[in-house]
Amino acid sequence: MFIQTESTPNPATLKFLPGRPVHETGRLDYPDAAAAARSPLARRLFAIDGVAGVHLGTDFITITKAGPEWQHLKPKVLGAIMEHYQSGEPAVEDDAAPTDALPEDGDEVSAEIRELIETRVRPAVAQDGGDIVFERFEDGVVYLQMRGSCSGCPSSTATLKHGIEQMLRHYVPEVTEVRQV
Repeated sequence: MFIQTESTPNPATLKFLPGRPVHETGRLDYPDAAAAARSPLARRLFAIDGVAGVHLGTDFITITKAGPEWQHLKPKVLGAIMEHYQSGEPAVEDDAAPTDALPEDGDEVSAEIRELIETRVRPAVAQDGGDIVFERFEDGVVYLQMRGSCSGCPSSTATLKHGIEQMLRHYVPEVTEVRQV
């Protein structure tokens, strides 16, 4: 098994591409070990000292580190991913719900924002090992959750303000601001 790695704009995260499906039904974000109870893969990764976050995409795994340098942590993560795939266990247990479901609230403006986020923003940030999820639209403000490599990324503010906010304001005049939740 050959696992590729890619750097991300966030120096605390690396994107791992196992060359096999990771989680086909949606993106899952585990900000800590307690949240990973329903994912054998995430539990295995959190057992490594220095792993602070795990984000599962359809074909990638993003790891956020705390502490050790990547040169020391990366081999351990690669080994854990290989061990997981060799074990035959699923990445996620059957009843674990994806954390990327966009809330439905019936508002026409929110529906338009959700569509733009889903079709234009999420595919772009997934290339960097991250995810952005629409939470709500309220009084002209769009509230978004940053996940994976986007969470804590030094360039996330610029992405929100100069990229996403400008795009949403262009297509949806009711949008005045974008904020991270």
